[in-house]
Order: sequence, then structure tokens, then C-alpha cells
Amino acid sequence: MPPQTPHTFDAGRLFVMALISRCSLGVKGALAALVLGACAQNPVTGRDQLILISPQQGVQMGAQAYQQAKQEKRVLPASDPYTQRVRAITERLIRANDLPKYQWEVNAFDDKTANAFALPGGKVGINTGLATVARTDAQIAAVVGHEIAHAVSRHGEERISQQLLVQTGVQLTGAALGVGQQGASLLEQAATLGVILPYSRTHESEADEMGLYYMARAGYDPREAVKLWENMAAQGSAGVPEFLSTHPSEGNRIQKLQSVMPKALDLYNKSSYKS
Repeated sequence: MPPQTPHTFDAGRLFVMALISRCSLGVKGALAALVLGACAQNPVTGRDQLILISPQQGVQMGAQAYQQAKQEKRVLPASDPYTQRVRAITERLIRANDLPKYQWEVNAFDDKTANAFALPGGKVGINTGLATVARTDAQIAAVVGHEIAHAVSRHGEERISQQLLVQTGVQLTGAALGVGQQGASLLEQAATLGVILPYSRTHESEADEMGLYYMARAGYDPREAVKLWENMAAQGSAGVPEFLSTHPSEGNRIQKLQSVMPKALDLYNKSSYKS
């Protein structure tokens, strides 16, 4: 078994249950049933998840967001060499892994930002600017595999669920304690630092690990993922403290990738997709 990502769901659950304890009996029962009934588990890492949104709702939201992205940015034509390149990489990742039977759609966007995304339902977008840091097919595969892992793990739906619960809990707790607007704001800030941000960092670490396995099974050298983050680190950043960031630092990401690299290399060496 690879090292598990931190089970920060436990912290979130304790936070929510603490909020429930301040509510009336009727509200307590409703919230407790909602929380316990929405528990799920990531099929790869085994991490507990809390998701209030159905898979069908997630797919619908993903399709709507993807349509909006295509309206706001120029989509490169299918004949464009970059489109062909990123589609071939993504399709190889999909074929090599046991991924959901989504209606996958992959497009390249004319955007200089070094970024990519994958939405619920298998809608993938890859910016042209990604090539400035992901300089090989394997490094692009690392990014796309990471983004696909977000979609497969339903991280977007999980984040929305967490935010809904935190907002509801803050309102209920503020009313129960009789705090004013300033007190409610402090409660919300504490919830963000204690629940929302750690969860997001957990999502990123989880997607890093899963994406590493995805690229390895597809015959892309997983060691290229480390080089990718070294490229990112070389570009520099604003230096936001990690505890206030939704993403782990490049150094911590590299350390985590190195810790699961033996399993990834084993998958890579066994892959029938290696050229």
C-alpha cells in the first residue's frame, strides 16, 4: 500500500459535529443524517470523503462549466498540432487506466497561462501556455493525469459540499452563540483555515499521487513529474505561506511524489504502453 494522504475529513467531521452540538435537536438530527449519509471513500487512496452532490449533478455542472470555458476562450481546431498532441496524450491516459465511462472531451485552449483542468464528466481543457513548463509529453501527461484525478475523485463536488456545510454551520453557530456580524466573520475565517484550505491541499496531494500512477500505467516515465515541479519551482512564486494556500509548496509536492515513486516505477516498468 502506498502512503495514505492525511485523513483531514476527520477534522472536518469533528468541526461539523461541533457545530451541530450548538443547534436545536431537530436541526441536529437533520444535519447529522445529511453528513453521515453523504460519506464516501476514494477508491484509490481510501480517504474518507463527504459529498452532498449526486454524480449526475456533478456531470451536469461540469458540462455547463465546460461550455462556458469554450465561450470565453478560443478553442484551437482539431487540425492544430498542439491539439493533436494533447489529445493523443490524454486518450492514452484514458485507455491505460480503469477510468469512469464518461463522455470524454479534450480541447486545447489558446491561453498563455500554464494550466489545464478536468471537470466532472470527463471534460478536459489544456492551455497552450502549459508547454512553457511541461516540456515533454511525459510532463504534460503528469499535469493531465493530475487533473483527471481531480475529476475522477470528485474533488470539485467535495469542495462545494464542504463549503455548503461550513457556511450553514457558521450561520447556525453564530445564531446559537448570539455573536454579531464581526463574530460570524471570525468563525468563518477559522473554518476556512481549519477545514476548507487543508482539504484543498489534501485534494492536490491526492491528485498528485493518483496522476503519477495514471501516467506510469500509460507508459510515461513518472520521474518526469518531479522534473515538472522543479520547472514550476524555477519560475518562482509570490511565497504565500503553505498553511494559507490551497496548494502544497513545490518542495512538499516533490517530496510526496518521491515517497510514492517506487510503486509508480513498478507500474511504469510493467506498462505495455512504453515506447
